[in-house]
Amino acid sequence: MYNIEELYQEIIIDHNQKPRNFGKLATATASEEGYNPLCGDQVTVYIEFEDKVIKAIKFSGSGCAISKASASLMTESINGKTKSQAHIIFNNFRQMITKTADKNFDSNVLGDLEVLKNVSEFPARIKCATLAWHTLKSILDKNNTVISTK
Repeated sequence: MYNIEELYQEIIIDHNQKPRNFGKLATATASEEGYNPLCGDQVTVYIEFEDKVIKAIKFSGSGCAISKASASLMTESINGKTKSQAHIIFNNFRQMITKTADKNFDSNVLGDLEVLKNVSEFPARIKCATLAWHTLKSILDKNNTVISTK
C-alpha cells in the first residue's frame, strides 16, 4: 500500500529537482522579484499577459526545496487563468498554508497545490512556500515593489 504522505513528498521533491516553467520569460509583460531574508530564498516571477489572461508564466531564482516546489506548482496552477482566477487561487492557497481561521480553503480550486498543505505545520517554512505567491500577487495587483517575507 502506498502512503499518501510519501506521494506528497515525492511530488515536492520532483518539482524541486525538475521545476516546471523555470527560467526567464523573454516575452514577459510583467515581472517582480521576491526575497526571504531569513533563509535567503530569492525568486523572480515573469508573466506574459494577453488581455487579462496569463498567457505564459515562468520563474527563476534559488531557494530551498519547498520554495522552488511551491513556485513550480504555482506556475502550473495559474497558467492560462485570468487575473481574477489567479487571485482566487492565491487566496485559497494562502488560507490553506496559513490556516486562516476565518475562512476555509476550497480544495476544488487548489487541486495539486494541496500537496503543500502540511507546510502549515512548520511555521518557519510557510514563508518559503508563499514567497513566489506573494510575488505573483504583487504582479496581479501592480504593486511594482520588491517583495520581502520579513
